[in-house]
Amino acid sequence: MYSYDLTSKQIAKHTDFKNFGLLDLDVNANGLLLLEQGGYLHTYNPSSKTLNKLTIAIATDLLEMRPRFVSGSDYARSASISPSGARVVLDFRGEIVTVPSEKGDVANLTQTPGVHETFPKWSPDSKSIAYFSDESGEYALHIKDQNSTNKAKTIKLNGAGFYAYLHWSPDSKKIAYVDNGRNLYITTVATGKTQKVDQDILYQPGEYRDLFGSWSADSNWLSYTIITDTNFEKAFLFSVNENKSYPISDGFSNVTNPTFDPSGKYLYLTASTDAGPVVNWFDQSNQDMESSNSLYLITLQNQVKSPFAKENDVEVIEKEEELKTEKEDKEEDKPIKELKIDWDGIQNRMIALPVGAGNFAALSSPKEDMLYYLSYPAHGGETTLHAYNLTDQEDEELFATDSYEISANGEKMLYYSSGSWYVSDIGKKSEQAELALESIQVKIDPVKEWKNIFNEAWRVNRDYFYDPSMHGVDWNAMKTRYEAFLPDVTTKSDLYRVMSWMFAELSVGHHRFDYTGDSRVEKEIITGGLLGADYAVNNNRYQISKIYGGLNWNPDLRSPLTEPGVQAKIGEYIIKVDGQEVKATDNLYKFFENKAGQIVALTLSSNANGSNAHTEQVTALDSERSLRNRDWVEGNIKKVNEATDGQVAYVYVPNTATGGHEYFKRYFYPQANKKAIIIDERFNGGGQLADYVIDLLNKPMQSYWDFRYGNDMKAPSASIQGPKVMLIDETAGSGGDYLPYLFRRNNLGTLVGKRTWGGLVGVLGYPEFIDGGIVTAPNVAFYNEEGFGIENVGTPPDIEVEQTPKDVIAGKDPQLEKAIELILQQLKENPPKTLKTPAYPDKTK
Repeated sequence: MYSYDLTSKQIAKHTDFKNFGLLDLDVNANGLLLLEQGGYLHTYNPSSKTLNKLTIAIATDLLEMRPRFVSGSDYARSASISPSGARVVLDFRGEIVTVPSEKGDVANLTQTPGVHETFPKWSPDSKSIAYFSDESGEYALHIKDQNSTNKAKTIKLNGAGFYAYLHWSPDSKKIAYVDNGRNLYITTVATGKTQKVDQDILYQPGEYRDLFGSWSADSNWLSYTIITDTNFEKAFLFSVNENKSYPISDGFSNVTNPTFDPSGKYLYLTASTDAGPVVNWFDQSNQDMESSNSLYLITLQNQVKSPFAKENDVEVIEKEEELKTEKEDKEEDKPIKELKIDWDGIQNRMIALPVGAGNFAALSSPKEDMLYYLSYPAHGGETTLHAYNLTDQEDEELFATDSYEISANGEKMLYYSSGSWYVSDIGKKSEQAELALESIQVKIDPVKEWKNIFNEAWRVNRDYFYDPSMHGVDWNAMKTRYEAFLPDVTTKSDLYRVMSWMFAELSVGHHRFDYTGDSRVEKEIITGGLLGADYAVNNNRYQISKIYGGLNWNPDLRSPLTEPGVQAKIGEYIIKVDGQEVKATDNLYKFFENKAGQIVALTLSSNANGSNAHTEQVTALDSERSLRNRDWVEGNIKKVNEATDGQVAYVYVPNTATGGHEYFKRYFYPQANKKAIIIDERFNGGGQLADYVIDLLNKPMQSYWDFRYGNDMKAPSASIQGPKVMLIDETAGSGGDYLPYLFRRNNLGTLVGKRTWGGLVGVLGYPEFIDGGIVTAPNVAFYNEEGFGIENVGTPPDIEVEQTPKDVIAGKDPQLEKAIELILQQLKENPPKTLKTPAYPDKTK
């Protein structure tokens, strides 16, 4: 703590804490300072220069620390069906539980409060359930006998720290899974030996990515895909015996979902040749792009004919012995044959299934010549499950579902639809009620959980943070330093506060808790209704002073007072709301409590006494943000248009994701006939890398085209060649830091305003804690020829202009005003070049 003497202008230091700095400072009426440091409160007397550590004892029931039972379907995070379909195993708030498909009781297999257990999977032979557990302090693979109370077998893992998506081999001897480092592994259960199969070359968003495709019927081969350095997926087959991978695609198409047919004759897959612009997920230019894929199969042996080959019927006389053998084969289980693959020419043996192109995923082949898959509509709508019968060559749409899993015996399926889980016969919609997840109750011990959450949050940052050296911070030491506070933690908010202190040591942006988990008592949120208007207080009434215009055909821009049939006018008084008298002494918004999305009877009058009143039926909004933002944007367009005599375009970019893409398209193209442009990226929320915006601004004029009728047209036609100014401020960050960086790097124009926020790292998905909480750990960071930068620095303007609250309240915008002044000056000094139509050619000479 320091003080500054206004007279002498001297600075004096008053405290000398070593381990923890001050977090808060206050002063009472007597001039005694109160400060927080290291979890304690201190007082400081400026007169005596004495520091006193306070001892505070509070007698309370500490309800949050009490063990309790929790229930509710929201706690079910992953589920898997048993081999016969009789039960389903779930990760339920950190415990592994099984529930009956129809009749029976819930069974908690783990009963380990304060231990986080995830991603359970039943073995095909029904004997075991595998899952991941952090019981040791690090995640390990546990194998639990489903009919035994014995302790689970533990297999230590040496991957990137976090693991997901277990896939048993058909013989129940091996398990495939992935980690957060995008590695694919196979572990042999009996020996604990682990093979690393492969790893993605490029990272994609998500806490995990499942590289796994399927197992072959003989359990000796595994299909999978990796993300290549072009962001395309490439498919491979891995031989467990050889410990070797073989490519089955060439990288020129995006190949996904490689799935073995149990016969061993075919490998099914999906492939796309137009996926390039879509799979480059970090580029904003992918926003408008669409792709489709198609279903294919590859014959794995040379002698296997295409199932779609043209047939020619011939009469065949079968011998009695052959008929007898065929009958015996049908009556007895066939032994699993070892899969043989003919690699020569395999890429030429790919055959398209006679199903039109679409968006297909989640392929599964539980029985020979049968393929199940999900079809996703391109523009919204229900995802549907399909079944393709290779023998009959028929594709059947079954029913709508979000995901599904087929039991190991191929007779039952588990599927998730409209927020509920169901078990049914394979390919059939369930006639039973949804799984009774509400009957699950698990006992939790908050104190044990808080320790687990602390450790897991620390590990998330250790294992996901982009810099393995943790910005030079001794991360192990930080764990030791801050876990010392845990014995004094008595509420969850205390826990998350302590963790915030620890994470602050990394000094990085985008570091936050996206969610702080469930609460002992969940708060009920009541939304208030809004009318999309401003009000003045006159004559003891609320008077409509402004109505925000909307686009009533767009649900996101609906303006209640301008909808068809509503006769509301500026200047009218609000007399009643749903029959209740409204006076200016009332809080106007209390009349709209819990009315969002509901019809409200609004009584209006041009007179404060309510004479000649009329009542309008309006549907209240839950937010006016979109209306007010649009009003501000179009107000700025009007200001720029009037101040520049229509010569300059104004385009606002709210973020560098979907919203920014939509805004730029909406407002840039209709103004592409202007001579110059002001791009406003203030308050930009970031998102992707704004190549879309920069590419459009960076288009040079290439030529003109003369038409017999109408004006000549420049090419590219949607381009502005004149001066460009970009407005930036301290609230724009992430992609909002990168957009002005690109603007400057490409020498596009002048940056005006304030230095941007300085958050040029990214957050791409993280696993949940046991209570559902999530902490970020920035796992991607910007750098260029000069090294890592912009993060914690921002992009500075060329011309700095302060925007004070006083200016804004007065209706002024000094930054925009400066941009207008500057661009008019630049337009005068350097107007865009134009060409006149030359003399037409004389072909007679």
